[in-house]
Amino acid sequence: MPDHRGGRAAEVFSAMRRMAPLITAVIPIGLVFGAAAAGNGLSPLEATLMSALVFAGGSQFVAMDIWTHPASWAALGISAFLVNIRHVLMSASLAPKLGHFPGWRKYLSVLFLTDEGWAVAETHAASARLTPLWYAGAVIPFYLAWVASGLAGSLAGAFLGDPAVTGLDFVFCAVFIVLVMNFWKGARTGLVLIASGLSAVLVHAAVLGVWYILAGALAGVAAAVLMPEHEEVTA
Repeated sequence: MPDHRGGRAAEVFSAMRRMAPLITAVIPIGLVFGAAAAGNGLSPLEATLMSALVFAGGSQFVAMDIWTHPASWAALGISAFLVNIRHVLMSASLAPKLGHFPGWRKYLSVLFLTDEGWAVAETHAASARLTPLWYAGAVIPFYLAWVASGLAGSLAGAFLGDPAVTGLDFVFCAVFIVLVMNFWKGARTGLVLIASGLSAVLVHAAVLGVWYILAGALAGVAAAVLMPEHEEVTA
């Protein structure tokens, strides 16, 4: 009889190996978030619950930037919505690959959707079937690493120092550069990135808040839709 358990274990470990570099990269980001949360007066329990329940690094950092005592729930909610609205696009992109996810598992899977998880799942789905087991092997260790590093950062607090001095503040940017390059398809991809980046920079300079994130996403989508397919150039 075939060893189904061995095959399942190999599938999970394959996903974990694919995700390992991104897990390594997200740990410093989680540490910085935990330290920022502690600096804003959140207890280790509160910081850990935020990481576990929100599980969205971008919106968590934005929340720390605008955190007040007492917190403005309306401002936090609107900011989190604008930062995470890109998940609508990511989930729509991933949805056709979730055909092998029965019933509730499909809806549960999107609760663990992150930029890193989406990128790895899309890359895997391009060459193999995306299964619930493989997806779980990728996203669950990433989730646990994010929550645990946030807790560690909140406990370490001031010992981590200024992220701008240690260089930890650039880790977030480095992760996204790597993710983007995995989807590079030539000049067309570059033009989409330019449209998105330029729009985000202009809106950031002209409008208060985090509207630049929405502007960048919409500009990138518009550029991809309007650009003729025959202009694709492979680099």
